[in-house]
Amino acid sequence: MANIHFFSEGISFKFPHPIKTAKWLKKVASKEGRNIESLTYILCSDDFLKSLNKQFLNHSTYTDILSFDTSEGDRIEGEIYISIPRVRENAKKFGQSFDQELRRVVVHGLLHFLGHQDKTIQQKTQMRIKEEACLSLWK
Repeated sequence: MANIHFFSEGISFKFPHPIKTAKWLKKVASKEGRNIESLTYILCSDDFLKSLNKQFLNHSTYTDILSFDTSEGDRIEGEIYISIPRVRENAKKFGQSFDQELRRVVVHGLLHFLGHQDKTIQQKTQMRIKEEACLSLWK
């Protein structure tokens, strides 16, 4: 049974549509032949995520997402941290609604756990295509 949770850390934020989002994420994982065992999303501030970025990756930059994959075998497990201010800023920058950009970042984290990378230009292009395919499953 998949356990998917959404928490906020240091900010006042209520995750929109948590049940619908959990069902959607399970569908995304299933289409890739995987199951979600335990997935926790922590919605936080820019500064909180920047401090994690520095602590774990030695990067002194802001980011919209950091994922910590503890999966074993076919079972997906881990924590995904998302900066809500960064998602808001990116939504405006890319002409998306906040909810749409949040869904994109949420599924982006899961896609990393499913083995998709975005280090090279080609990988980034493939990741964007995967994100769009996943977003089309949102109903």
